[in-house]
Amino acid sequence: MPAASPRSRPSRAQLAAAQHAKLPDLIRPGLRCLFVGINPGLWSAASGQHFGNPANRLWPTLHAAGFTPRRFLPSDGEELLELGFGITNLVGRATASAAEVTPAELRAGVPTLQRLVRRYRPAIVAVLAMTAYRVAFDRPKAMPGEQDETLAGARVWLLPNPSGLNASYQLPDLVRLYGQLRVALDAAGSAGDG
Repeated sequence: MPAASPRSRPSRAQLAAAQHAKLPDLIRPGLRCLFVGINPGLWSAASGQHFGNPANRLWPTLHAAGFTPRRFLPSDGEELLELGFGITNLVGRATASAAEVTPAELRAGVPTLQRLVRRYRPAIVAVLAMTAYRVAFDRPKAMPGEQDETLAGARVWLLPNPSGLNASYQLPDLVRLYGQLRVALDAAGSAGDG
């Protein structure tokens, strides 16, 4: 079955076929930051694009927080990589809802993420999933922002999931918190330039 166009809504058949599908990581060596989602949604798996629904709040958040020069679409992955940002997930299999991902799957995703970080060496790993991070890393009280721990040598940031289902954080909240990460990245870049 052909993949849905990045700008069109996947059909019911495409969404059904995407259940449990895997989505390749958007990654290359030496990234400034690797964004880590919970797992791909069906729209993402059907379109072959991370955070594949064009209405996902990740894209306006990244632009408003200063990561991208314009509001990217899910199909702009190569441009995101050129800016030094990649995307992966804690759990590889696509589901209709992140609620379908079990705590055991989240914990099992940590060693895979560690291997990925060891191999590609991003400066910062930003987990975009508060509850999933708390479960996967056994940090029940973790709060947004930079964490005390590192992951395979990379600094770790915790940020809210940009899904529209996450009503606890509205777009201005997301922009403020993601903006703190961007400021830290800019500061690290400036320190490295001196």
